[in-house]
Amino acid sequence: MRPPVSHHHPARGAARRPSRFLIVEDEKRLAVSLAKGLTAEGYAVDVVHDGLEGLHRASEGSYDLVILDIMLPGMNGYRVCAALRAAGDDVPILMLTAKDGEYDEAEGLDTGADDYLTKPFSYVVLVARVKALLRRRGSAGSASPVHTVGPYEVDTAARRVTHAESGEIALTAKEFSVLEQLVLRAGEVVSKGDILEHVWDFAYEGDPNIVEVYISALRRKLDASLIRTVRGAGYRLEAPR
Repeated sequence: MRPPVSHHHPARGAARRPSRFLIVEDEKRLAVSLAKGLTAEGYAVDVVHDGLEGLHRASEGSYDLVILDIMLPGMNGYRVCAALRAAGDDVPILMLTAKDGEYDEAEGLDTGADDYLTKPFSYVVLVARVKALLRRRGSAGSASPVHTVGPYEVDTAARRVTHAESGEIALTAKEFSVLEQLVLRAGEVVSKGDILEHVWDFAYEGDPNIVEVYISALRRKLDASLIRTVRGAGYRLEAPR
């Protein structure tokens, strides 16, 4: 299965979908390692290994952040970043490079990058930079990261769900991401394909019924009436009565 690339670009201040990243990195082992780690954090991650493909994917997709290597085949990261900015795309860009020096950093930032990380780097530091960029982007809009659904509070920044009486509810990263997709579009019908596209990645070729598995898990952990199945269409989040 290969979901189509989304052309949806949410307006500032509008409710955002779960964070989706694009990694443009030609070191395949590093790219796969970063993708696995960020996926475990609950993000949806797409990976490409070529600058031209990265520019195409970033231009046509709807991403919350791009992790962009500088030394790339096809088109280097500086040119990819400059092209995105020239097109008016304000997606946060974290640049990665094996180079070191103030000149390289200045050039990266001058082309429109939001942050810069020199290899080798700590994965913990990368995650911290990523979260800082997402917070910065989120603060530019007025949407609150805390959503109330009946007795539940869903904090999309802290990735935490709490019940008014029983306290915090333990969810896996994927469970939270599925719930987040429904919460951010509360009252709307969200299709199985839409959840797959925004919680898994564009290359996912497994059983699409995996969504039903996670919906069932959420119903066990939360109020079962919270997520309603709309036959033939998808799922809708409703506040329990």
